Amino acid sequence: MAKVAVKDGLNIGVLYLFAMLCSVTGIGVNWGTQASHPLPPDTIVKILRDNGFQRVKLFDADYGTLKALGKSGIEVMVGIPNDMLASVGGSMKAAEKWVAKNVSQHITSNNVNIRYVAVGNEPFLETYNGSYLGITFPALRNIQSALVKAGLGSQVKVTVPLNADVYSSSSGYPSGGDFRTDIHDLMLTIVNFLSVSGAPFTVNIYPFISLYSDPNFPVEYAFFDGNASPLNDGGMLYYNMFDANLDTLAYALQKNGFANLPIIVGEIGWPTDGDQNANIEYARRFNQGFMSHISGGRGTPMRPGPIDAYLFSLIDEDVKSIAPGNFERHWGTFTFDGQAKYPLNLGTTNSGALVPAKDVHYLEKKWCVMRPSARLDDPQVAPSVSYACGLADCTSLGYGTSCGNLDARGNISYAFNSYFQKNNQLEVACKFPNLSMITKIDPTPTVGNCKFQDSN
Repeated sequence: MAKVAVKDGLNIGVLYLFAMLCSVTGIGVNWGTQASHPLPPDTIVKILRDNGFQRVKLFDADYGTLKALGKSGIEVMVGIPNDMLASVGGSMKAAEKWVAKNVSQHITSNNVNIRYVAVGNEPFLETYNGSYLGITFPALRNIQSALVKAGLGSQVKVTVPLNADVYSSSSGYPSGGDFRTDIHDLMLTIVNFLSVSGAPFTVNIYPFISLYSDPNFPVEYAFFDGNASPLNDGGMLYYNMFDANLDTLAYALQKNGFANLPIIVGEIGWPTDGDQNANIEYARRFNQGFMSHISGGRGTPMRPGPIDAYLFSLIDEDVKSIAPGNFERHWGTFTFDGQAKYPLNLGTTNSGALVPAKDVHYLEKKWCVMRPSARLDDPQVAPSVSYACGLADCTSLGYGTSCGNLDARGNISYAFNSYFQKNNQLEVACKFPNLSMITKIDPTPTVGNCKFQDSN
């Protein structure tokens, strides 16, 4: 694993308005930092700029990350994690202190273009069992008040990135859209507050999750190629899940009196590993299809016009929780060391290709593998593999994954090597009892997409 480092006229007016309405304001991207070997923030910012990302969404307010974004011109959505909602929601003073430290200071001292504060991250997920239901709106209200008090009320807007599970359709069609029954009143309180504050509704939409969760989900409907049988909703045809999902939200807003509330797609993407449907080809197809889909500024049947969206995500995060699934560590369009995983034309570079990180420093190319003399029936094998995978990342192993075709010895070697690389190739990290050895011969199979991590 790398110790990653970097060197240092009416008609004219109408035409103009039309051009403005039909232009894409630039694609955004999510920058998560749950990685064991993160690239320096300055390197990430260079990746953002080199690839023409005009907006970035963060999940916290790390000082180094925000400072690196200073003077970049990149529009920033800074985040308040769920575990801080009780603090800022329970105390106006805490909210004011948070805004002063994480917003005002960076705007005035570091020239960071902060545009939004994301209050929480999918706090109403049903899997949270209501943990954040009582504290999200107070946090939203207090942060908004703190921004106004700091003189930033018109410059910086609050929002709550919500999972698409906060709404559904009683009819199975977008036109039946409404907010979830158990949080309906709370959602209207929040939506009304966003409307009054001139703030957007932020939603995360994941066709991949629908495919992952439902074996009967029509695969083609997840993509943008137009190959799926369309859903006919009273004459409106939906050829992909994204449009149908976004319009279900649009109908829910309209039904409750907020037809014109702006919508931001806070997360959308496709993982490259960790599941049979998480692979390089599907990820490329989905993300390229999405970029082509929004590039014309057509929007959806209910929401024509440009779509503000943030791809999920910029870079892989190898220490993310895998409770939702092994794919969670593989959402990046770039590998953890900033190398493009697949061709993707964002329409922002002259070459039409992704621009990788430059001047990344790597450790020596060496691997930890199972000794040829070690026996598969050695009683130490199972606990050693369990230990290695528990503390490293074995999410590329298993059915349908990139390394799913390895034999037993290959699986064991992969586990040992993952632990070895995560621990910066320390010799002590390849001392599984009479089972392991360090080699300079790459154990990566010559066929397929499986890769044994080395210094990169």
